[in-house]
Amino acid sequence: MASFKWANDPMPLSLTPKFIVPNENKPNLTIVSDLGDSIPTVDMGIDNEALINDISKACEEYGFFQLINHGISNKLCHNVLQVITDFFHLPYEVKVDLLSTTHMEDGKIFKYYIKDRETNEKIFMWSEAFFHSWDPIDDSYLQNLPCNPPSYREIVADYLKQVSSLIPKILCLISQALGLDKDYLQKRLGEKPRCTAQSNYYPPCPDPEQTLGLRDHTDIKIITVLLADEGVPGLQVQKDGKWFAVNPKPGALIVNVGDQLQVLSNDKYKSACHRVVNNKTTKRTTFGIFVGPEEHRKIGPIKELGGRPLYRDYTSQEFMLGFRNQEGQRRMVKECFRKTDEGESSNQTLFLTPAVVKFWRKGTKYIKKQCMTNFQVGRLHNNFIVKSIT
Repeated sequence: MASFKWANDPMPLSLTPKFIVPNENKPNLTIVSDLGDSIPTVDMGIDNEALINDISKACEEYGFFQLINHGISNKLCHNVLQVITDFFHLPYEVKVDLLSTTHMEDGKIFKYYIKDRETNEKIFMWSEAFFHSWDPIDDSYLQNLPCNPPSYREIVADYLKQVSSLIPKILCLISQALGLDKDYLQKRLGEKPRCTAQSNYYPPCPDPEQTLGLRDHTDIKIITVLLADEGVPGLQVQKDGKWFAVNPKPGALIVNVGDQLQVLSNDKYKSACHRVVNNKTTKRTTFGIFVGPEEHRKIGPIKELGGRPLYRDYTSQEFMLGFRNQEGQRRMVKECFRKTDEGESSNQTLFLTPAVVKFWRKGTKYIKKQCMTNFQVGRLHNNFIVKSIT
């Protein structure tokens, strides 16, 4: 296997300043606890009633669980992670043609980053990602998968086919755990759910204390299903204000609640904040599957669950607009739709003309900094939307 090089840099790996995160973002690994076996393990091979209870407790208390006896073979899982590793170890000259500076461009490699609050400069994560859409019933997505390594498409397509059979089962169990009809969430997603996949590679890092593999965040869709190198730490989950390390179990998939499931459940289930830290001597490979609603689907607290709605209704398209606008910042889009004690949505929407926005953009550095700290800004047609997130 060729030595690893970033897709945007032909030079050997080096911990340059562009990877060193601000002090406020440094992981401080000495105070991270080992949650290990404490993160719930959900066994799909047990009695259905017990299984539903386990899922409900896991989603309510942690927002994460490790799923075993899910029906996908260990061999296939191993092959997926191996071919993804081989892909990221392709020569720079091959990978650079797949490079994008835009997050989530179909069939492209990209790098996550955060923005330094003082300088507004990009600080890159010590990782590389390959993003693509996929469709459980339409194989046309395959054209956006790499043809090198030669076995990549076949192995990944086989895995996605099996995951596409598993996801409805997970959604069915979560629906029942909420006390709903078993097909409730599947119907709520719509006929054509927005499904995406992402391969991630975290090479060994000379100084993991100075970097991040992925900053603290919550996932934005309904659920995430993650395949990760077993026994290799990296994923950390925040619980009760503390960070806990997760050690993937043999044969397990890691499932977590996304923002939009938290909204649907009216905060009964938690979309837990998590991050990825790096290892000094060990690489880490993962493959994440993200399942969300149709673009124009209405999302909001499920009325059948009762209680005062904590969020206003919104479309998936509106949610994604807010997500894209929080460039380089910690993404907490769902909070823009949270209602206040008075029952109104916590965000205010202002429609500004391009001329006004142009004036704003020419403002002083201080004003810009304050605006970017307190507002999310996005463009819709010929107007700009400014949504307060304070």
